[in-house]
Amino acid sequence: MHKTVALVEDDRGLREQLLEVLATDTEIQCLGAFGSAEEGLKKIPLIKPDVVLMDIQLPGMSGIECVAELRRIMPSVNIIMVTVYEDNGRIFKALKAGANGYIIKSRLSEDLLQAIREVFNGGAPMSIHIARKVVNYFHSMGPSRTDDKDLSPREDQVLTLLASGFIYKEIGDKLTISVETVRSHVEHICEKMHVRNRIEAVAKRHLDTGT
Repeated sequence: MHKTVALVEDDRGLREQLLEVLATDTEIQCLGAFGSAEEGLKKIPLIKPDVVLMDIQLPGMSGIECVAELRRIMPSVNIIMVTVYEDNGRIFKALKAGANGYIIKSRLSEDLLQAIREVFNGGAPMSIHIARKVVNYFHSMGPSRTDDKDLSPREDQVLTLLASGFIYKEIGDKLTISVETVRSHVEHICEKMHVRNRIEAVAKRHLDTGT
C-alpha cells in the first residue's frame, strides 16, 4: 500500500531535492509539490494525501497558518514540519496549529523517509533535542491544569505506550485492538488532558512522572 505525500516548499532547489529523496522509496508516492501555502490550500484537499510535508517560512501565508487551515479542512491528515528553525516559538506554534511532527532540514536524508513511515503508522516524528524542548516547555509551565487521573485504565495503557515510543500499530498489537480504536483512545486522552495532540499528551505524562 502506497503512502501518499504532498509537499509545500517555496525553494525550488530544495523542493526538487525533497522529491528526489521521496522517489527513492517505492512505497511512497508524491501526489503534488507546491510553492506556496495558498497553492497548497487550494490543491491538497483535492488530492487528499496521507501526509503533508510543510515548510514554515513561505511567501504570503506562513506554513503554520497553512497547517491550521489544513487541519480545519482535513482533520485526519498527518502534517510534518520540515524546516531550518529550531526556536521554541516556531516549534510550539506549529504543534499547536496541528502539526504531527517536526524535523530539521539539515537531517533530511536521514530523517525524512523514516518520519513519513512513523507518522503514517501513528507516531510523532521529532528529533531528540526537539522533543526535549517540548518536555522542557511543559516543565516551565509548572503543574498542568489537569493530570491523567481521569483517564480510563485502557486510556492510561495507551498513553503509557505512547510515552514509551510505540506507534499506533504497535500499541494495537500489544493491546489486541485496532489502529482506529487506538486513535479513538488518543482523541479522548487529548480531550481529558486539555492538549491539542499526542505530542503534548506525552510531554505532560513525562512531566507528571518526572522523566
